[in-house]
Amino acid sequence: MQLNLSGRHALVCGASQGIGRASAIELAELGANVTLLARSGDALRAVAETLPRPYAGQRHDWRSVDMLDTAGLHAAATDIAATQSVHILINNTGGPPGGPAHTATPDAFETAFRQHLLGNQTLLQALLPGMRASGYGRIVNVISTSVKEPIVGLGVSNTVRAAVAGWAKTLAGELAADGITVNNVLPGYTRTNRLDGLLATQSKASGRSEDEVAQGLMATIPAHRFGEASEIAAVIAFLCTPAAAYVNGVSIAVDGGRTRALS
Repeated sequence: MQLNLSGRHALVCGASQGIGRASAIELAELGANVTLLARSGDALRAVAETLPRPYAGQRHDWRSVDMLDTAGLHAAATDIAATQSVHILINNTGGPPGGPAHTATPDAFETAFRQHLLGNQTLLQALLPGMRASGYGRIVNVISTSVKEPIVGLGVSNTVRAAVAGWAKTLAGELAADGITVNNVLPGYTRTNRLDGLLATQSKASGRSEDEVAQGLMATIPAHRFGEASEIAAVIAFLCTPAAAYVNGVSIAVDGGRTRALS
């Protein structure tokens, strides 16, 4: 199985922690040069310094930028691609705050749309020429199982994640002939800061302890445990390899079997 990514350049968003950081580690282990992107420069620097370098000449970098800063994001991506063409793009950013859809303000939807869909589109347009020129591109969007089954209490997130899934499916058809695949990974409950926040919020709202909330959530998962960021990252990394060249336009749930939908 061809999993080697030496000579490839990956841009990983939201790479300072959680699934983004784990994905950067997996891609580096496979030989990719990795550029990390997030808001916190100090955190990114620390991650970049510890990324694996199993191949001679392998190098890693980082860039601090806010996904809501569309102009700044485009400038950063263009500069990164000018240094070395980007072959792999991992679109990953924190989810919108919780709450029902009917109480969310238009500004909340607009902010989430800009952070997720418009941010992804901005990066795509800056990096696509390099992918086309090399005949190799892997775009993986880290979104949510809500694109298969909307999650109660995440109205804005459900809406915007579905928009990203539709965008990705459209691109998969448009770009396949250029050797570029576009796929989505849908994490279930995963041990990250996002999950910590969810447990705290549900604990406060229900009057139950965080451990009781956690046990309740795990009861809905056939595996009876939360996922680890490294387990999500392993699937993301596989989709970026030559071995996954014929996997295109799919949304893969990595959730211990929690999602009941067949497709």
